[in-house]
Amino acid sequence: MNFKLRNLVAGALASTFLAGFGTTAVADSTDDIVNALMAKGVLTEEEGALLLRGRSGEKEAADKKKETGISAKYKDGIVLESGDGKNSLAINGRVHTDYRSFNYSEDDNGSAVLSGTGADTFDIRRARLGAKVKFLDYYESEVVGTLSGGSSILDLAYLNIAWWKPVQFRFGQFKMPFSLEQLTSSNNIDFIERSFVDAYVPAKEIGAMVHGSPYKGVTYGLAASTGRGINATENDVRVDGVDIIGRATVNFAEIMENKEMVLHGGLAFSQGDISKGDGAAAFGGNRSTEARGASFNTAPVVNSAFTTSDSSIDRSRFGLETALAYGPFKVQGQYSKSNFEFDTATRGYDLDVKTYYVQGLWTITGEKHADRYKNGAFGALKPTNNFDPTNFSGGAWEIGVRYSKFDASDNNTLGLIAGAGTDAQITTKASGFAEADAWTFGVKFVPNPHVRFMLDYVKTDFESLVGAPLLVNGDSEDDEKALLLRTQLTF
Repeated sequence: MNFKLRNLVAGALASTFLAGFGTTAVADSTDDIVNALMAKGVLTEEEGALLLRGRSGEKEAADKKKETGISAKYKDGIVLESGDGKNSLAINGRVHTDYRSFNYSEDDNGSAVLSGTGADTFDIRRARLGAKVKFLDYYESEVVGTLSGGSSILDLAYLNIAWWKPVQFRFGQFKMPFSLEQLTSSNNIDFIERSFVDAYVPAKEIGAMVHGSPYKGVTYGLAASTGRGINATENDVRVDGVDIIGRATVNFAEIMENKEMVLHGGLAFSQGDISKGDGAAAFGGNRSTEARGASFNTAPVVNSAFTTSDSSIDRSRFGLETALAYGPFKVQGQYSKSNFEFDTATRGYDLDVKTYYVQGLWTITGEKHADRYKNGAFGALKPTNNFDPTNFSGGAWEIGVRYSKFDASDNNTLGLIAGAGTDAQITTKASGFAEADAWTFGVKFVPNPHVRFMLDYVKTDFESLVGAPLLVNGDSEDDEKALLLRTQLTF
């Protein structure tokens, strides 16, 4: 704009104010002001067009800068986001610090712990740091590392492609589509530790999956994986190492557009082979209590030197789940059955391990469980108002109870236990207690969406002794009582 035009515009604006056109002068935009000046004859059409073209260029430059610019915010982690919202990077993490106390007596006779731990201890249960990237509308990737336990290992690493929302694809290491309890993040589970069911369901594995929500309230997932757990690839060329895993859920309340309720039901299955070379892990591993105390059940181990097609164990798993919630009340339950079929030179085996739990929760401060539910799983319990320490108000309080059952009675069978039709290929015999019942009573306080305090009392009764008794510090035990405390931070 030349000097003459600048003077003209300045004079025109001043004249407008003096002439009583204040309302026009304080219009919503510069464009409105210029158009008003043109309408009053203060500016010619040529002068107005020149000003509008300059204004248009400024707008385009501002819009382009907004699209390519980066903004920072905090939403469940530190988030960097492009101006157009198509690309973002979120940094997040968690720290779970625990204290566990058990009722076992101290070692007064110098004997070692023969089975189980049951030690009173402080523990860094989880310490993880991760990043989640979203880009170009259709792509999402997440990488999470575990920092606790004395070494760093990969926890999650996957790419998700969502060209079509109802049919998405995921590749890498991620949670398999099987269990409501497992698919609920450890940040958001209802008790400090998951139930007996969790030890016998697919969790984080390496593989590929197709998944999505084709209709409101309906989800599905179908995956192919190594079947060997976190960070594990195949270790036996004689075994077909691909597990097929699937899950489908429906929330009838969502279909009925009832935002006060959850009426969730789900089915899951898993089918595949696992190598005898995986030892006790092939049967779900040796079983400890839900409080991470005594190891009360020893799974059999099959000789892996067998070099025929019998080197594999045919493993199938089936799961049922439900969750019913209304307002601050929730009832949830799951059932799982794991079947193991294999042959030795002596005989064939067909073994089942059955687990289930039923739990009830009440959010005393009134937060609704339906607000936590999305895509077939539960998210975080967030207080209506954050806790204010100056007047001790706010925060969310919740109490709950859970009954859980473990049943591996089939392991108490001919050939699998010592002295019962010895099978030379069962190199480690099944022993300990074949059954267990656990009651958990819990209370939690959530002062804000990032911090939780949890206190659980867990009583476990052992039943159906197989072989030698369970010894902890030299004493025979048939139950365990534990007190668990967790302080949790997420960001």
